[in-house]
Amino acid sequence: MYHLLFEKFFTRLDPETAHHLAYGWIRAAGRTPVLRDVVGAALRAPGQVRAFGRTLPGPLGLAGGFDKDARAVAGLTMLGFAFVEVGTITAYPQPGNEQPRLWRHLDQRALRNRMGFNNAGATVAAEELRKLRSRSWGRRAVVGVNIGKTKVTPAEDAAADYALSASQLARYADYLVVNVSSPNTPGLRDLQSVDSLRPILVAVREAADESVPERHVPLLVKIAPDLADEDVDAVADLVAELGLDGVVAVNTTIAHDLGPGGLSGPPELERGVEVVARLRSRLGGGPTIIGVGGISCPQDAQRYLAAGADLLQAYTALIYHGPFWASRVNKVLSAR
Repeated sequence: MYHLLFEKFFTRLDPETAHHLAYGWIRAAGRTPVLRDVVGAALRAPGQVRAFGRTLPGPLGLAGGFDKDARAVAGLTMLGFAFVEVGTITAYPQPGNEQPRLWRHLDQRALRNRMGFNNAGATVAAEELRKLRSRSWGRRAVVGVNIGKTKVTPAEDAAADYALSASQLARYADYLVVNVSSPNTPGLRDLQSVDSLRPILVAVREAADESVPERHVPLLVKIAPDLADEDVDAVADLVAELGLDGVVAVNTTIAHDLGPGGLSGPPELERGVEVVARLRSRLGGGPTIIGVGGISCPQDAQRYLAAGADLLQAYTALIYHGPFWASRVNKVLSAR
């Protein structure tokens, strides 16, 4: 039924308009107590996955990019995502790139975006997360917070920019992700080089520790699929050197000729699995690896798990397969 709605209705809308419409429905559903609780109980997987000191009902969560300002966590958890990564959030509000900035590629079941970290800023997101955590059901949600560099901040000030976001958001996060791999902020991917990345990660770690002295907030870094293998190895070595808690692999890819922006969905699957396997081989069994990119079915998810991922994320499949897709995948994975 969803596929009919998608083909006959959503594909006739501008992709960003369709996103806002679906987002509004999910947000509203999550704020309706009876609906949230009844639907959430029905869609929740029966699994027991341990990560970040929490117990999750399954390994599959929502990737960053869908809930940019942390306003729909309840609704997204209700739909069967085991955890939700909000953001990317920047220290200061920014409108993102000019429209159009989101495209569907129906033949590949893929999305392409050049959104540019459009969000209301860390102060607004922190308030949304504070309200979420003030409720018992909000405290039960497992929430990752993805932070990025404000576009107007010079590269030499990136560490301070990331640290400012971390200082405001770490208190509400089950884990933090430093995003240096979006292709839609000029110069951002240059920060993946270890010399540029090291001071950012050190500054974020210090900011999180200072703002939340009572607990350790796990810190991960999100990398691009377009890194050369030796650069993936270098990031893994830096993660080990700094004692980081893990890696999110991978972000969208620019290895396409479809136009500006990063591509997500099935075209990313093969490289995503390769990067996860390489990271696991390099890192050993310690740090958490979140595999993301091109997961469309339980078999895709299983490939990431077999390659060494501890957790999984998806976003594009939600658009193409509907609101109950994550629940179905988590239930299949929990049954294995």
